Amino acid sequence: MPDADTPADTDPTLTEKAAAARASLGERDGVLVAFSGGVDSAVVAALAHDAIGDDAVACTAKSETLPAEELDDARRVADEIGIRHEVVEFSELDNPDFVENDGDRCYHCRTMRLGRMYDAARDRGIETVCDGTNASDPGEGHRPGLRAVEELEVLSPLLAHDIDKEEVRAIADDYGLSVADKPSMACLSSRIPTGIEVTEERLTRVERAERVVRQWGFSQFRVRDHDGLARIEVAAEELETALNPDFVAAVREELSDLGFDHVTLDLHGYQTGSVSPAADEADDEPVVEDVFATDYPTK
Repeated sequence: MPDADTPADTDPTLTEKAAAARASLGERDGVLVAFSGGVDSAVVAALAHDAIGDDAVACTAKSETLPAEELDDARRVADEIGIRHEVVEFSELDNPDFVENDGDRCYHCRTMRLGRMYDAARDRGIETVCDGTNASDPGEGHRPGLRAVEELEVLSPLLAHDIDKEEVRAIADDYGLSVADKPSMACLSSRIPTGIEVTEERLTRVERAERVVRQWGFSQFRVRDHDGLARIEVAAEELETALNPDFVAAVREELSDLGFDHVTLDLHGYQTGSVSPAADEADDEPVVEDVFATDYPTK
């Protein structure tokens, strides 16, 4: 890891930003970092651990929307950083507004998740809860989850010090974190189109389906659950692999066994938020009828 005074030695401006963020955390008696194990929260956790040592805690909320692999990753990354890591549990499915899956699903989810973080912080005598919101996030279309961050007065040191996503990855790289280049990972409910209820059955089916796809070495992908129709999105550079006859046969059979009626490949490739209303996204998204260009019929 870099010296506390030089967390990002390749860019003086970034060095100053990271130092300022760390200094602001150092002014706190203690902080609890809402910790997913992704690059943003990992950098906040690393800065906090540098600033106040054992008075910083990384806390991961375990629920039905968190893939088991992501919880394992969070534990591993916390260990890399050396920060104390704790896990709390809750269920978004207890909230009918979340289950309804309207355009504010992420707001309801983030409100519950951060509320649980504040509960955990109070139990540990900590006043400050931090998250990994960075300076790139507000410009990425409709982000209802950010409203929850503002309403609950969560400290976002990356945003406060104008550290964008590219800079976050640079800081993570300087810390030697294994997640420096990790693709973004949204919760499992993001795979269910707006307007279709979020259920434990659908979340489990998506998690298992993505585990199948992951075994083929894809790095950036999603399996969207259109009420029994699986729509696989992979990064543009990985489309050729997705057309491999062996992959087609295997994924068709295994996803059929999971309960999907049809399995399709989206030839537009991976797109964030492609099951949300167009108004919720920074870029125009294709309508659902346009994207099912390759169908892997189930047996």
